[in-house]
Amino acid sequence: MRRPAPLPTPPDEAESVPARSERRRAETEPADPVELSHADPDTEEDAALADEHSGELTARDVWRAARARRRRLRAEIRRFTQRSRRRRMIWLGALGAVVLLIGGSVIAAYSPLFAVEKITVVGASTVDPAAVEAALADQIGTPLALVDDGDVKAALVAFPLIETYALEAKPPHDLTLRIVERTPIGVIESDAGYTLVDAAGVALTTTAEPPEGQPVLSVDGGVESDAFESVGLVVRSLPKDVRAALTEVTATTLDDVTLTLSSGVTVVWGSSEDSALKSVTLSSVLTARPDAQTIDVSSYQVPVVG
Repeated sequence: MRRPAPLPTPPDEAESVPARSERRRAETEPADPVELSHADPDTEEDAALADEHSGELTARDVWRAARARRRRLRAEIRRFTQRSRRRRMIWLGALGAVVLLIGGSVIAAYSPLFAVEKITVVGASTVDPAAVEAALADQIGTPLALVDDGDVKAALVAFPLIETYALEAKPPHDLTLRIVERTPIGVIESDAGYTLVDAAGVALTTTAEPPEGQPVLSVDGGVESDAFESVGLVVRSLPKDVRAALTEVTATTLDDVTLTLSSGVTVVWGSSEDSALKSVTLSSVLTARPDAQTIDVSSYQVPVVG
């Protein structure tokens, strides 16, 4: 019995098994890494190289691409370096200008360009300004920045009427001395004569005759006592018209200050507390009772007139 003829082989099965395996492996395997990198260039120059050599890359192509990258890297580094150098130069120039300005100012301040040529005294009424300027003549020619406050203080010791002072430098050549004079409150009689003192007990001048317009102070314990401190506070609180009429102030303690006016009126003041209110009360009583001989304002709310 004869065997039947074999059936025809389909087209897909016509190729051999090894050929089919090779085709399937080619379909599933990824493209060559070099070719993928060439197909997707990072820069325009790589793209141009990819268009020129659509086939496989050669060693020359790789070398040219590497050289192009190095060239771009050097250019970027150069731009960054130039920008940093320019910024650094700007900062150094600004810093140098500031240093020169400060250094020049300091050098000029300590140079003869700003030396004292004129001294002006401000605030003097009792003190002779010319005498003060003459006492400070040693400062002429000294740079304003080098004027020694200690030397000025030593020169002003000869003027006890000066209580406080302040120096003002006015470039280029003026030195101003602002003074506050002591306010005398009266004179203390002693064997040496009449010594004018302020509220702190500082002796200002001593004369053989009592100076006009200054009351005589009779205070137990002298200028170091609490009674004298109370007298100083009372006298400085008096109105100008009462102060001008004051001829004598007495006190044995700080609570029994008594005033005598040129009109012969005796004013019992008491302590220095509420001196401003007592001054107002005294002025009102003197206006209302010009014939009064004794006025007690130790209690300013209830003055006693005799």
